[in-house]
Amino acid sequence: MHYIIKAPSHIDSRITLPASKSISNRALIIQALTGGQLFPVNLSDCDDTEVIISALKNNPETINLKASGTAMRFMTAYLSVTEGEHILTGTERMRHRPIKILVDALRFLGAEIEYMGEEGFPPLRIRGKELEGGNLEISGSVSSQYISALLMIAPVLKKGLKLKLLGEIISRPYIDLTLHLMHQYGVEVDWTDVDTITIAPQKYKECNYVVENDWTASSYWYEILTLLQDGESKIVFPGLLNGSRQGDSAVKYIFSLLGIKTTHAVQDKLADVTLVAKRRMLTKLEYDFSYQPDLAQTLIALCPILNIPFKFTGLSTLKIKETDRITAMKNEMAKLGYVIYDENDSEMSWDGERCEPLANPIIETYEDHRMAMSFAPLAVSLGEIRINNPQVVSKSYPHFWDELQRVGFRIEAKE
Repeated sequence: MHYIIKAPSHIDSRITLPASKSISNRALIIQALTGGQLFPVNLSDCDDTEVIISALKNNPETINLKASGTAMRFMTAYLSVTEGEHILTGTERMRHRPIKILVDALRFLGAEIEYMGEEGFPPLRIRGKELEGGNLEISGSVSSQYISALLMIAPVLKKGLKLKLLGEIISRPYIDLTLHLMHQYGVEVDWTDVDTITIAPQKYKECNYVVENDWTASSYWYEILTLLQDGESKIVFPGLLNGSRQGDSAVKYIFSLLGIKTTHAVQDKLADVTLVAKRRMLTKLEYDFSYQPDLAQTLIALCPILNIPFKFTGLSTLKIKETDRITAMKNEMAKLGYVIYDENDSEMSWDGERCEPLANPIIETYEDHRMAMSFAPLAVSLGEIRINNPQVVSKSYPHFWDELQRVGFRIEAKE
């Protein structure tokens, strides 16, 4: 099935974004480690969070985490320190997403984990027990989810954890987000050096934690507002924080370069955020997405439509996401008539080069929610856009299509 999407010419709406899955997933693991019964408030209802909730509540011997890489990494660490034996598995794509770096680190700390198929990939058999902990070194250039998984279990290790990150530290805001959540649950943890985090053995404390809404999800609405030409459109988001610990709150800065003004109603607590367009045109956009990789697809899709050449760096993690996002973006933008180049598995650029677009192209989503959501806004400028397998948005933003229709988009389903 695919959707044919047509856009309105004006939007003036209040959009309730989904709760942050990054925060929800961390809060669920930490809450489970408290041993208490309180669940965080305003949890995400996306697929990634639902599989963690189901695993924690039902505790089956075989846990199917479907397509959630976050859940696979966080649950691998959690189950390593939790009494019992479990098998972690997932989709075919999940069985080809690497997890060796995390498994090696956990084994070094004493975990009992074995591969049930190909070495270095799920499914995993985990026999949980109390782990010693101690000193550990790991590359800072790996996915921050590996690092966060280790940090969250650190307080329950016998000797705690002194974690040294080697080389360049990418996605640092996600690491800091994890540390912030650990603070909220009563744990003393901080950077003790520029590359070292030290956590003494201690107990988490339950709290009534309220999850902030998702800044990453806002990026598709920023994209829509940038493409609208009426000059009077406005979008209001409730439940966001000025000074948010979410790394993707940097979307405010990135889109300010494209003429979108972001205003917070209240400082230092969850409140309304208003977006309005103040026209501005760049001759070129350059940005390092090391700290905000999930925003990259939005800008890769948007800039050529605006005829803005770009060079984006810090994209090394895109190849191991739900799909190889570098290749996927090149393929789908070519269907629309734009030739995107990549270098070193970590850079992408567009210098204005075009190719013959396909007639009535259908954008493939590659089982990747962000492919669907980053291309859908292009209907504003293209007149319409066709998205294949649109249901993939359930991974992070289940109500995305409903929200588009509510503000005036027309969506027709075709087999």
